[in-house]
Amino acid sequence: MKEVVINTSGLNSYGSRVLTSGLDITQYCRNPVLLWMHRRGGDSMPIGRMENLRVDGDRLIGTPKFDEKDEFAKKIASKWADGYLNMCSAGIEILECSTDPSMLLEGQTRATATVSKLVEVSIVDIGANDEALKLYGGGKLLELAAGQDCDLLPLVQLSKQENEEAPQETEGKSNENNNKLSMKKETLLLLALPETATEEQVHAAIVALKSKADSAETLTLAAITAQVETAIKEKRITADRKDFFINLGKTAGADALRQTLELMQPVRKPTEVIDTTKDAPQSHEKATFAKLSEVPADEVYKLRKENPNEYMRLYKAEYGIECPKLEE
Repeated sequence: MKEVVINTSGLNSYGSRVLTSGLDITQYCRNPVLLWMHRRGGDSMPIGRMENLRVDGDRLIGTPKFDEKDEFAKKIASKWADGYLNMCSAGIEILECSTDPSMLLEGQTRATATVSKLVEVSIVDIGANDEALKLYGGGKLLELAAGQDCDLLPLVQLSKQENEEAPQETEGKSNENNNKLSMKKETLLLLALPETATEEQVHAAIVALKSKADSAETLTLAAITAQVETAIKEKRITADRKDFFINLGKTAGADALRQTLELMQPVRKPTEVIDTTKDAPQSHEKATFAKLSEVPADEVYKLRKENPNEYMRLYKAEYGIECPKLEE
């Protein structure tokens, strides 16, 4: 059975690296399980074990031994022997890491795992890199997506060149990075997205939010316009004032516009409120009105005092409720 390189200290696709010299394999050697795609529990059982585990220079090397009594393991063994599968991946628990410039390689963006422990080894279809590492911390899988921070394996905030700058400038840049990270988290929270959201998900959320805002604005404008047009039909305002009242509604809101228009009385012709019969010199007093708003303003007080019953009838016709008791 062919051997496989499980780990080297080289840079992996996560922008980090695991030092082979700091990788403890003691506990793993007591139970050298071989898994498929890091799957554990449920129906996922070990497909074999790793034999002849050893360190050769900077490389951790071993030989996978498949369980030939397990039908699934036999299929994986066949593909391994025929060269259809060629990569393995180490499950590693990080114990210590460092962002010291002396521990970083060119292009490295995450801390170097200086002390770690080998937990398991898996056969995989496509590895993250030549060593196909899967990293574990605190017994839980760490999803090291691009730009996502992690206390066990933090992002490198400064390059080697930046570490040579004055301490004040370095501290300022670190604070700026922290502020940007905080702003990003707040933005994602407002958009109801997780901290792991991609740029495409953020863009889609913003587009959806703008669409809702545009729809709400369109509906509000339609309601305001309808109120103004109704007021014109009822002759509360003239048509040449339409734009003025629409802009008023945009500024003050649809409810405030409605209340304003309700306070404005419809315009009426003089013949609608004046009795023009020749034999009726006291025309205002003898005229019959349908509601209180039809009574001329200068006659309202007189009607209230001299004919309270008529006043109360017109009040109810105007407002739809009984007139409060009139004071003497």
